[in-house]
Amino acid sequence: MSLFARDPSAERIPVSVLTGFLGSGKTTVLNRLLRDPALADTAVIVNEFGEVGLDHLMMEAIDGELVVMASGCICCTIRSDLESTLRDLLGRAREGEIPPFARVVVETTGLADPAPIAQMLLNNPLVVGFFRLDAVLATVDTVHGARQLDAQPESVKQAAMADRLILTKTDLAEPAVVGALHRRLAALNPTAARIEAVMGAVSAGQLFDAGWYDPATKSPDVARWLRDEALSDDGHGHGHHHHDVNRHDGGIAAFALSFDAPLDWDQVNLWLAGLRHAYGEQLLRVKGILSLRGEDLPVAIHGVHHVFHPPVRLPGWPDGDRRSRIVFIARELDAATVRGHFDEVAAEMTAGAV
Repeated sequence: MSLFARDPSAERIPVSVLTGFLGSGKTTVLNRLLRDPALADTAVIVNEFGEVGLDHLMMEAIDGELVVMASGCICCTIRSDLESTLRDLLGRAREGEIPPFARVVVETTGLADPAPIAQMLLNNPLVVGFFRLDAVLATVDTVHGARQLDAQPESVKQAAMADRLILTKTDLAEPAVVGALHRRLAALNPTAARIEAVMGAVSAGQLFDAGWYDPATKSPDVARWLRDEALSDDGHGHGHHHHDVNRHDGGIAAFALSFDAPLDWDQVNLWLAGLRHAYGEQLLRVKGILSLRGEDLPVAIHGVHHVFHPPVRLPGWPDGDRRSRIVFIARELDAATVRGHFDEVAAEMTAGAV
């Protein structure tokens, strides 16, 4: 008979929280990871900010359960919703309604404060008997990371709380920029492993099975954030409330534009170029699926601030809705202004064709 007690955490399902600021490549990293056979028994929970979610449409179909949670500010809804979602997944797996799973990955919105999630996973009595927080993983955009750490408190919290920092888009940044970001992240979170993802690819073995999440290894701020979350929780998963679920602190708002008829790519390209020129600093994230004239397949667009990636032709429509849909997450910018620019470009092109 062993003199040592058996570690009860070994029987609990590990939960990894994948966070990172808007446009930092979380979905790309997760898509690549889910191709790894080692993650075949993974349940994925996605949370999105804004009235229309597109990230789950960008994700490739996987075997298992994909849960897209309700729209809204994650710091207001995630603790309550995540608790019920985890328990529901576990119950459905035990009843044979879904395949059994040995791991959970929670992909948060880019505006997420990870402290409420970690607090719930560490201390919620209805969860900790079955699940354990394995690791907080944070993607950091090498191109825009320094700017976001300066301007966005969410990005600082995400990096400070992480066990693993995944540096993305290193191929797009100068070596000096990459080195400076490494040094800044090392000062912010010296105990976190920093991993460079090449085209979004990173080994599952570098990220998962961290053992358990230990706030004591982080900066004193992390312990304070978790303590504040515990004190602010009113018993319903809410320490505060936002009146508009599509707005966030600092004047950040999410909105979506949709177009019933197929679009002309030249017009879309001019429109987006004009938006980047006029509002590049305010464009925190632009992501969409387009139906274009002369194209049978949908085309995906993706941009952050002034940098937009080349459009990508998708292998097929992810759902039955074949309209063009573009989600904007921006600061001090509204849907009417963005749509007005689109109409101006359309009018100019029509006049030029006459």
